[in-house]
Amino acid sequence: MLRVLLLGILLGLTAAQAAVFQWRDAQGQYHYGDRPVPGAETVELRTEPSYYLVKKVYDGDTVLLEDGRRIRLLNINTPEIETERKRGEPGGEEAKAMLTSLVRDQSVRLEYDVERHDKYGRTLAHLFRRDGLHLNLQLVKAGWAVANIHPPNLKYADEILAAQAEAQSAGKGIWGMDYYAPKPIETLLKKRLHGWQRLVGMPRRLKQGRKYMRLQFLANIQVLIPRRNLQWFPKLQQYLGKRVEVRGWPSRRGRSYSILVRHPSALIVLE
Repeated sequence: MLRVLLLGILLGLTAAQAAVFQWRDAQGQYHYGDRPVPGAETVELRTEPSYYLVKKVYDGDTVLLEDGRRIRLLNINTPEIETERKRGEPGGEEAKAMLTSLVRDQSVRLEYDVERHDKYGRTLAHLFRRDGLHLNLQLVKAGWAVANIHPPNLKYADEILAAQAEAQSAGKGIWGMDYYAPKPIETLLKKRLHGWQRLVGMPRRLKQGRKYMRLQFLANIQVLIPRRNLQWFPKLQQYLGKRVEVRGWPSRRGRSYSILVRHPSALIVLE
């Protein structure tokens, strides 16, 4: 009878109600429900993770599952591949080929962080195969993906950053390509740069805005740091007057350029 009661409760639960409560009445009889009552205890439910086949690999960091969800691999970024609407970047095809090989004839489970979706409606997740292989991490280890940490989604950030440091040191993947070598930040004023870049310069001033703190490198080149993300950064004054490598995507507005930085891993103080 107890099993029947629990099964009925479980079948009635939605994803947002994944809790069962147990309590004992004055006669010593146990009761179960999906709403807490005074004195109730939460019953731990152990369920097997769900695995899905990958129906399509769009590029090195985006896939389509058999259930129709588009998954964006969390906290990494791979180069773009050539499409009718996008310009390809070196390493894009290699990153796609590696992810395709990792999911071929394999099913994957999803592990989420604080934010479940991005602004495009894609599901954000870390992907794991049945053998435990962490696909996001494997792409970084091979050098075909770079860390792209988006607080508050910090799960596995330390592992991803450590793997990136090893891949960079070994010159793996994109780290061995001239296209991704560091460039003086003033290169932005001389030629148009596409995609993810490594730009080196010296911030001279720190400006405060309503939404962003601004590290000013040149009169028309600045790094934008969201104020809501400051808790993860050291004191920004520590960057002033030092050679800093900025990693990210330059954005142009008129004759001015900015690079949005959400996590200190994209601001590297050079010796």
